[in-house]
This record gives sequence, structure tokens and C-alpha cells, in this order.
Amino acid sequence: MGFESLIQTNKESSKIHSYMRKMKKPSIDMREITEFLNQMLVEKPLYPLVIPLLFVLWSIEKWVFNLSNWVPLAVAVWATIQYGSHRQRIVVQDLNKKWKQLILQTSHTTPLEHCEWLNKLLIEVWPNFISPKLSLKFSSIVEKRLKHRKPKLIEKIELLEFSLGSCPPILGMHGAQWLSAGDQRFIRMGCDWDTSNISIMLLAKLAMGSTRIVVNNVHVKGDLLLSPILDGKAILYSFVSTPEVRIGVAFGSGGSQSLPATEVPGVSSWLVKLCNDSLNKTMVEPRRRCLYLPAVDLRKKAVGGVIHVTVVTAGSLSRNSFKRRSRINDDGSVVVADNHNDTMGKDFHTFVEVELEDLTRRTLEVAGPNPTWDSTFNMVLHDDAGVLKFNLYECCSDSLNYDYLATCEIKLRYCDDDSTVFWAVGPDSSVIAKHAEFCGKEVEMVVPFEGINSAKLKVKLTLKEWQYSDGLHSLSGLQLSSRGSSLHGSISNFQPRTGRKIYVTVVEGKDLLEKEKSAKSYVKLQYGKTIQRTRGAANSHPAWNQKFEFEEISDGEYLKIKCYNEDMFGDENIGGARVNLEGLIDGVVRDVWVPLEKVNKGEVHLEIEMVTINDYNQGSMASQGGLIELVLIEGRDLVAADIRGTSDPYVRVQYGNLKRRTKVMYKTLTPQWHQTFEFPDDGSLLALHVKDHNALLPTSSIGDCIVEYQRLPPNEMSDKWIPLQGVKRGEIHVQVTRKIPQLQKKVSDSEPPSSRGQKISTQMKQTMMKIRSLIEEENFEEASMILSELESLHDVEQECIVQLETEQMLLLNKISELGQEIINTSPRRP
Repeated sequence: MGFESLIQTNKESSKIHSYMRKMKKPSIDMREITEFLNQMLVEKPLYPLVIPLLFVLWSIEKWVFNLSNWVPLAVAVWATIQYGSHRQRIVVQDLNKKWKQLILQTSHTTPLEHCEWLNKLLIEVWPNFISPKLSLKFSSIVEKRLKHRKPKLIEKIELLEFSLGSCPPILGMHGAQWLSAGDQRFIRMGCDWDTSNISIMLLAKLAMGSTRIVVNNVHVKGDLLLSPILDGKAILYSFVSTPEVRIGVAFGSGGSQSLPATEVPGVSSWLVKLCNDSLNKTMVEPRRRCLYLPAVDLRKKAVGGVIHVTVVTAGSLSRNSFKRRSRINDDGSVVVADNHNDTMGKDFHTFVEVELEDLTRRTLEVAGPNPTWDSTFNMVLHDDAGVLKFNLYECCSDSLNYDYLATCEIKLRYCDDDSTVFWAVGPDSSVIAKHAEFCGKEVEMVVPFEGINSAKLKVKLTLKEWQYSDGLHSLSGLQLSSRGSSLHGSISNFQPRTGRKIYVTVVEGKDLLEKEKSAKSYVKLQYGKTIQRTRGAANSHPAWNQKFEFEEISDGEYLKIKCYNEDMFGDENIGGARVNLEGLIDGVVRDVWVPLEKVNKGEVHLEIEMVTINDYNQGSMASQGGLIELVLIEGRDLVAADIRGTSDPYVRVQYGNLKRRTKVMYKTLTPQWHQTFEFPDDGSLLALHVKDHNALLPTSSIGDCIVEYQRLPPNEMSDKWIPLQGVKRGEIHVQVTRKIPQLQKKVSDSEPPSSRGQKISTQMKQTMMKIRSLIEEENFEEASMILSELESLHDVEQECIVQLETEQMLLLNKISELGQEIINTSPRRP
């Protein structure tokens, strides 16, 4: 056993010795050494001189003097030289970077840069982020455009579906480059969007019927300009020129079952024209759109706002600056005149017309090349963005005609962080941008007129408030208010009721009539199919203080306002406006001055309140035995229906399916009726129709009105004058009471049962007398209704009797207990 282990040990030691011999004899590859030396000679041609230098140093060390003391110094010098060269390289690289940035900033055009990375990123973020946001944004824009720009072949068109799909546009296919205009930088890149992966469906009503229009292909190709503004907080974007647009259209339900667009000719070309017109007006140079990049998104939807515009002054105005001008004559004709030879004079009078959609206001006429107006106007936004146009006119010497000189624009937009951004085109197509961090902050802008850099206009803008779809308002200092503004909503074809009531009080007006006119003015309100009218009031600042009721309609229905002057030969329209009722809060009164559109001045003061009629007011009154008592007292200032200038008025009362009528008052415009009617309170509409009685001819209407009673407090009488609708004048004096016997019982629970019993007995006697009179008049329907009231009173009387008996029993028990206690506590005789 020991011999075998010895043999094994010798074998292992021999293996170790052989391995050590291999390690001591490493293999040398001369070819690799040669390649390394050749490469070193190419990169460092001075390195071969190191060997002779070392030999020289060795010789000096051996035969001349000792160099060992100089080695540290030489190493230090070498290290210093190396560090200095390293720092020099860093400085050179930094200077090169700064030089490149300087070239980038100062050069007007940079070389084209590839944008493959941008398109790759766009493919990733488009389907789930960018496409849904843009689809939601553009759908509202498209819907508004379709309603105002439909072809004659289509009677009505509606947007059913709008989605931009999952295929993004290709940006910068041939590269992107930076451009400069003054201090402003732009990036220019191509945009090519050719996709069939979209879902846009329209419902068109034709003379032959309704059909669905499916947009199955869109191709938009053009050059985009992007410009960062406000230190990178926002980006302006626009097309350099009108892009190439092609739209493929089919008819049907979409997909393979769709019919080709040739079924209805002209639809595809109409959509292309509509798209081109929209792009030219909004985002083709020099008109630009703004994309704000807020640090905070408050997630509020602005539906309108109020802005105060102050036209301060203009500078460097001269006729020579406006080479050609358009003259607008008094009859509306336009004449183009040449101004090249005109010279400046004291008769150069100008004014500015401020335009915001259909709302226009104008300043006074001021003479001179640097006129100062300082005119402030209350303007209304109908959306979360708007375009303010400032049109400059010159007044002619005849004071009848005026010449259009130039125009400039300022755009504004609500930002998601509750701020407002303003921007305009500056000199040489540069950008002028301002930012108001909160409502109430004044922004001052000096804007050149288009095509004339020398003539400039100075304005001050103050966004007073934004109104949101949830009814909130952003005011100065980010405070909330219940006051609103007149805002534009969309017209709804389907008008479902929401169960809420809208109460509109027409308070007053101002600047409605010219000073030399003395006619009466009135206001018409239209909400859905309901039309209400105020009475006529004289003066340029009339006061009406009349309240009207409307049932709320969903889907963005808005309130139309029209003002008229009464005239013998036909009433004159003196302006109108639109009020968006979106976002009204229950019980909060919105107090607003509404500026009239399509006229130069005039405002109407409204108070708008939204109230939800609860189940108690709407339907539960009938189950409680409630009654509506209507007293028709008198009328005044009625319309004369007869040739002799009088009328024979009577009133037909309609409450649901029930109808009543008053007696006829002959030959009078101020009738006195003093008649009482009662109806079961089931929430029906209570309407009054004033008629003129004719024995032979059919009766004619001299006005109608609605009596509002749902909001009246129970068992309290409301006395009011109600203006008649559908006629120029006339009012009815009524008293309305909602009688609820059970509430009367609950209110009177605190009274002693004996007094309540007496009151109920008196009411029952009065009711019995009323029933007898109705039976004598053979008015059995109303008598049956009064019987229900009598039954309620009888039930209350029975309850009083039961309560009296209970109290009597309790009193006797108390007397008994008190007597027993007296007996127990009295001293007993021994």
C-alpha cells in the first residue's frame, strides 16, 4: 500500500515539474511584436529616439556625473507639461462648443438635420397620448365649422365620430433646420400625414333622406414652422404656406359596405375647401396657433371669458404708409383708391374698430399722425380662445364715408394652469408674446399693422375672468365668483329637459338708443322654442326689471337676446347677443352685462339663476291634497284689437288639461276681473291666454303668459304683474297661492287644539259656502275639487278631536295622581 502511494506521488511531482518548465519557456510571437512597433512608429514617430536618448543618459551617468538627483525634477517637469497640454485640450473643446452655439444662434439658417429619432418617438407616443388629445380638441373645431359652412345640397350635418387613429404624421422627412427672424428662432420641417387609419363619421340630412359620410383617407402635406416663446413655456406653430390637402370620402356605415363618394358629388371638394379655409384663417403664416406647456394642469375646461380691451394710441400714421386703401361708402360699396400722392394734413382723422367674432366696438375719431384714444371696451369670449382684430379707418371730409387703412391681430388662449397667453405678429414676421399668470393682470402690447412696420398700435388687455363648464370662475387673485359672462354655446337640435328651471331677469340696458331718438325699446329672449318679451321702456338707459322662466335644455343650448326699437312701420333691430348657460350653479345668481353684437355699442344687464325643482315641488303636492289658487285681478295697457281702438278682453286659463275662462269686459284696455280659480297642484303648466271677444268673428289673441308657481312658498300668496308675450305691450295682475292643507296642519301643530279646531271649523264653513255657490253655478268640476279640500279639513278636524280627547285623558290622570300625592303627604291624625 505504501509502495503504490509512493509511485502516485512521483507521478504528480513529475507533472508539476513539466508544468513549471513550460512556464519558464514562454512562446514569443515576433510577428505581433513587429506589428506593435510599426503601429507605434506611425502614431508616435519620435518614440524611436527614446532608446538613443537613454543610451546617452547612461553614458553621462557612468563617465561624467551622477543624474540620480535630477530624476525627480525631470519627472515633475514632465508631469507639469502633460497637465498643461491636457487643460489646453479641454479649453479648446469648450471654445469649439461655444463657437458652434454662437454659429447656431447667429446664423440665419442651419444645415438640415435628420429627424428619424423624432418620428420614432412620435410613433410610440401618438396612439395613446397625442391622438386622443388632438381628436378631442379638433372635434369641437370641426363641429363648429360644419354647422356654419355646409353646402346647399346638405340641409343639416352633424359630427357623429372623430378619431385621428394610430398612424402619426411623418415630420422632417428631408430634415429640419433652424431659421431666424430678428431675435426670434424658428425650426422648419416638413410634415406629411397620409393615413387611412382614421375614424371620422358625419350624419348629413339631404332632401332625399339622411346618410352617413365616412372620411376614410386624409393626406396633408406642407412645411411646418415651430417657434418657442416665453422662455420655452409655449410653442407657436403654423404652415409656411397653404398645405396640400386630399380627403377621401365614402357613404354608408363605414368599412367595406361604404359606397363611393361619387354618389353625392361635391362633398369631397367641399370638405377639402373647408379644411383649406380653416387652415388659412388659423395656422398659415403669419397666423399661428399656440401650444402652451404648463407646469401644472388644473384640468378645467374653459367655455368663455370676459376681457377688457383698451385702445391707447397709435404712432407714425401717415397716408404715404398706406399705398392703397379701400373706401367704404355709405351705401356699402367698396372703392379702391391710390394714396401714393396724398400728403399728411390736419384733416387726417382716424378711428379704430375692435372686432371679436360678431362683437364690434369703435373708438372716437381723433386727428393727427399719433392719435390717442384711451377707449376701453367690455368684450366677450365665446370659447377658450379668441382673435382680437383692430381695424384702422380714416374718416373722409364728408363724414359719411370712411377708408379702411390697415389691420392687426392679437390672439389669446386659456392655459391649463389658469393663466392666459397673448401673442401677435411683430415687425418682420417676428413674434410678440405676453403671459398673464392670473386673471385681472393687465398686459400692454405694441403691435405693428400688417405689412406696415412703421405704423404701430398700443393696446392694453385685461382678462377679467374665465368661466368653466363646472360653473366656477377664475377672477383676480384666483378667487371664485358667482358672476358670469355672456358666452357662446352650440345649437342643439334635440332638446331634452333636465328638470331644472332657469330664471332670467332683464334688469336694464345702456347705450341702446341714439340721443336724438326717443322711441321705446324692448328685449326678446329666446331659449329653445320658448320666446319671452319685456315691455317697452323709453330712454337710452331703459330699466325693465322683468323676470322670465325657462325650462333648462341640455346639449349646450344658449339664450338668444335681441333688442328692438318700437316703430309704427316695423320695429327696428338694434342688436343681439348670445349667452351660454353652461355651468350654472343651483341657487347662485349670475350677474352679467351682455354687450350687443353686430352693433357699435349697447349692453343689457341680466341676472340669471338656475334652480332645481325637487320632487316635493314637482309631484308630491298632489298626494298631499295641495291646490293652486289663482286670482285674476286686472289687466293694463292691452293691445287694441278693434277698429275703434279698444278691446273686449277675457282670459282663458289652461292648467294641464283643465280649462277655465273669465267674464268678458267690454270696450276697455284696462279690464277688471277679480275672479278666483283653483286647480289641483300636480306640477302642470299654468298658462293665461288673453283673448278679444267677438260675437260673429273668431276671437283674436292679444297676448299670452305663463304663471310661475312651483317655487312659491307653501300657503303664501304671491302678487305680481306678468307681461304678455307675442304682443308689443300689455300686463296681467294676478295673485297665486299654493295651498297645502297638511303643511297647514304641521305649521299649526304648536297651537292649542281648541284654537286649531275653531280655525278648521271656520274653514269648513267657508268651503261649504263655496261648494253651494259652485253647485248653483252648475260648476260641478270645480265643486268636486273643493270637496277634496273639505275632506282634508275633515281629517284634520278628526285629528284635533282625537288630540283633545288624549289631552283630556292625560289631564284627568294627572289630576288623579296629584290628588293621590296630596292624600299621601297630608299628616294623619293619631
